[in-house]
Amino acid sequence: MVDTTVVVFDTTLRDGEQAPGFSMHIEEKLRLARQLDDLNVDIIEAGFPIASEADAESVRRVALEVRRPTIAALARCVAADIDCAGHALKPAARSRIHTFIATSDLHLERKLRITREQCLETAVNSVKRARQFTDDVQFSAEDATRSDMDFLRRVVEEVIAAGATTINLPDTVGYCTPDEITEFFTKVLASVPNASKAVFSTHCHDDLGLAVANSIAAVRAGVRQVECTINGIGERAGNASLEEVVMIANVRPERAGFKTLIKTPQLFPTSQLLAQLTGEAVQANKAIVGRNAFAHESGIHQDGMLKDRRTYEIMNPEDVGVPKTTLVLGKHSGRHAIQKRCEDLGFALSKLEVDRVYRRVIRLADHQKHISDAELISVIEEVKETATTQPIASTPSASSTAPAAHAHAQAPGNGGNGTAAAPPVEVGYGHGV
Repeated sequence: MVDTTVVVFDTTLRDGEQAPGFSMHIEEKLRLARQLDDLNVDIIEAGFPIASEADAESVRRVALEVRRPTIAALARCVAADIDCAGHALKPAARSRIHTFIATSDLHLERKLRITREQCLETAVNSVKRARQFTDDVQFSAEDATRSDMDFLRRVVEEVIAAGATTINLPDTVGYCTPDEITEFFTKVLASVPNASKAVFSTHCHDDLGLAVANSIAAVRAGVRQVECTINGIGERAGNASLEEVVMIANVRPERAGFKTLIKTPQLFPTSQLLAQLTGEAVQANKAIVGRNAFAHESGIHQDGMLKDRRTYEIMNPEDVGVPKTTLVLGKHSGRHAIQKRCEDLGFALSKLEVDRVYRRVIRLADHQKHISDAELISVIEEVKETATTQPIASTPSASSTAPAAHAHAQAPGNGGNGTAAAPPVEVGYGHGV
């Protein structure tokens, strides 16, 4: 039976931390690394040791104290970088040196100012040097998807022969579309003679919002490692979001065609810890881990959720570590959701009381984004107090706030004299539910 498990290479502590505003101190990195261990990621890229003494020390500490996953460190194809990474990783139970050099003509000519032959020689020598520290060496061809295919194939073949065990071909600037990624990896895997001797990896950036889609496309083409970050953080628009890649595999296994070993109930706690450590909040509508991912305000949606959560949720919040679904009370809420929240708060209301609470909540929601439990309790108490001090007839009817109610009172079947009491009229998107 074919093993469809994909290796999850988490680079939150390296590529993710390079994003403006997301830097972390050594103890913070260590705390997040422990949580990534709890999440059961396969590989933690702990940092870029040559970048600073603190980065080297953080890699060393993670390597020393986090024992289950493979600990990786980044190094340019530069001798000093590789040596620094090798020394920082020395305490690790399982270590990986991840060395890289750009292979696109744009980067070679404009940034590195070297020839293709110099690039190839440097890549091969660097892999050989890294093998002196560990037998697990990953080579990345920076800007691979914009590289000349014939030259890229040559580089890949030579670094595998030199001892690289993982080949990462990143979409460094998030330029590709999924069909291009599938074609790209299919060609590389089919044309590199010794491709079977290495694991191929994808590292997609999100400049066009396609990082996750491109990662899935790469896996379909035969890639067995996905590089990603918690909350999708990273350079510029970020990286492929770990939680999205993982949950696509979990929710749509028949389409994704792969699985991971991630413990999904740890996804939300990991996301929250990262936000806490960096002070950078997760966007509200972020898939899987955003605060609105399992929140519902529309009355139609709330009514469906109360009847069967599958009407509007394709996964259980508990599966990703979110405590529960939230029915948000706002101007779009329906009567059923408000009644349910009242019951959850311990209030048994009559139908008339629910009508009155509903109308007051909707009026209040016209002036603010949402209604808190404290505000709802206050409304309930006001309604109950009004009911004990005023006769029912004196309570403002829907006709005082909605023209439709007055029209209903005059309609045939009400005696035609306009004296029949109109039923409460709901407003907003919650109409009828």
